[in-house]
Amino acid sequence: MSEKNAIREKMKETLEALPKPIYEDYSYKIACRLFETNEWLTARSVGITVSRFPEVDTFQIIRKAWELGKMVAVPKCVPQEKRMVFRTLTEFSQLESVFYGLLEPIPEQTSAVKADQLDLLIVPGLAFSPDGFRLGFGGGYYDRFLTGFSGKTLSLAFPEQIISRFPVQKHDLPVEKIITPDKVIDIT
Repeated sequence: MSEKNAIREKMKETLEALPKPIYEDYSYKIACRLFETNEWLTARSVGITVSRFPEVDTFQIIRKAWELGKMVAVPKCVPQEKRMVFRTLTEFSQLESVFYGLLEPIPEQTSAVKADQLDLLIVPGLAFSPDGFRLGFGGGYYDRFLTGFSGKTLSLAFPEQIISRFPVQKHDLPVEKIITPDKVIDIT
């Protein structure tokens, strides 16, 4: 098993062991910190994944974006091409369960959104380094998307997800901020 895969497996175990009250508390505090950032306050459009446990809860973030009149776009994977496209989301009923139980937008009920239409991209990950690099879930979808993205990027992380180091490759791109329950790590 590669070092990255070993870290992924250990991190999944760590996150799945989080007690529900801690998970809820962390997710709430992270959302509150996000809502105070300049990136959030100025964004008219937000790209974000629909979380599944044990990822930081994004349902409350999506609801808040709708309340504020922000355009929300969520990713739809195109596995045959190893890429993803973002599509508008105006209600949770526009989602369907696809690969690995992920919730993705139903194409017939949503519209495609180009990368340059997103002001802020909230990038998921399993582990993060203090200098903004992330260890994703292994599919490379976000790595490929980020190469053509010029908006603001940040990630949401539980304290357990911040680790001192992991292998970084030359094509890996760091996010500009990492938001935890206790602090905002500003990379830029």
